[in-house]
Amino acid sequence: MPYPTPDDIAKAAPLIAPHIRATPILSVPPEALGLPVPITLKLEHTQVTGSFKVRGAFFNMLTRTVPAAGVVAASGGNHGAAVAHAATKLGHKSRIYVPRAIAKEEKLRRMRAFGGEVVLTDGSVAECMAEYAAYAEDSGALSVHPYDSVPTLTGQGSVAREIEAQTGGIDTIFVSTGGGGLIGGVASYFRDRVKIVSVETEATNTLERSLREGPDIDVSASGVAAGSLGGPRLGIDSFEAIRAHVDKAILVDDAATYAAAQRLWDGTRLVGEPGSAVALAALTSGAYTPAPDERICVLLCGGNAEPDWFTHP
Repeated sequence: MPYPTPDDIAKAAPLIAPHIRATPILSVPPEALGLPVPITLKLEHTQVTGSFKVRGAFFNMLTRTVPAAGVVAASGGNHGAAVAHAATKLGHKSRIYVPRAIAKEEKLRRMRAFGGEVVLTDGSVAECMAEYAAYAEDSGALSVHPYDSVPTLTGQGSVAREIEAQTGGIDTIFVSTGGGGLIGGVASYFRDRVKIVSVETEATNTLERSLREGPDIDVSASGVAAGSLGGPRLGIDSFEAIRAHVDKAILVDDAATYAAAQRLWDGTRLVGEPGSAVALAALTSGAYTPAPDERICVLLCGGNAEPDWFTHP
């Protein structure tokens, strides 16, 4: 099977546990967010580097040989921060390639603060990925792919296992999708035991378009969530898990994303980055109507953004 099993993920969890946070959940009553049902928020944006990505970064480096050249990654920010942090903590060098067109200063600061060497690239996200891959081949550095590898999916899937243990069980989970590493890991763990809903913006519709057209696409991401969810295509292993186990693909617009972030702040005093707000926007925009007794979890995937980003659309 091209993607991890639930047992693979269960075995990975204790290996990475000393290096990450077991992030909390928050039960939110209907009136707080103006929804018809209560929901559970998984506060993964409070992870040690501000996003779920640190799970996969550590699992890659703890289970693969890291050469003297260190590690290399491509990222809009969250994956780069995670790789830089994990590499520094484990005593390795790291180089992160970032597309200049979607680079956000807050995320660049995070990557550098965690010890990564940041290389800004011109052109598209796909061209950035090509530059990073070429450096990995030329230098011998360990490539830590943001979404297209089984170790990455295995590490990211640990968040689903954590949610299940914390909640005692859910019916539906809402996950923002970029390259598919997070939702691929979640799908690999939950399989068909939980309804898995992907949420993207109309301008970052990698998964929704892949399900319609097949995986051989090149999405030019734009809009408010491009820095979080701007994958040009889904990973091969991610796509297999998604095609097998993701139940629904929802698109929201940028206005709904800003509104969801504002409602999250007003109702809970939590701030996430645009990628986190996208998942919530499926509910706050009315794109998804839950059943009266549906046990819903929204995964707030990251928090690496200026804290007032949603106040000036």
